[in-house]
Amino acid sequence: MQISCGTDIIETKRIKDAVARWKEPFLRRIFTPREIEYSMKRKFYFEHLAARFAAKEAVLKGFGNGFTSANLRDVEIINDVHGRPNVVLKGQMEKLRKKKNINTITISMSHTRDYAQAMAILIG
Repeated sequence: MQISCGTDIIETKRIKDAVARWKEPFLRRIFTPREIEYSMKRKFYFEHLAARFAAKEAVLKGFGNGFTSANLRDVEIINDVHGRPNVVLKGQMEKLRKKKNINTITISMSHTRDYAQAMAILIG
């Protein structure tokens, strides 16, 4: 069995500033429609967006490939009916998952007003 992990932390202000500067184009470049919809329904939506950004990056780090070879929208973070975050891979990331024989990806996220962090564990 192969296990790898990735982690990330981001200042929430970075996401808030990016949305203020580039608005919808930034959101659509980084997040899927479901991620945007989920986050925008929350009172502190920048914190939720930042946590999803950190989770995406944590997953990429778990795969060991970083931003250069992946589209961030190919890693989608959605919550189940109980609020638990789940990872949905698409496109190149789904191909990479199959190539590396990854069966399970577990994600944990947390955020405060100032920071969001995430950890991903990949098992194959």
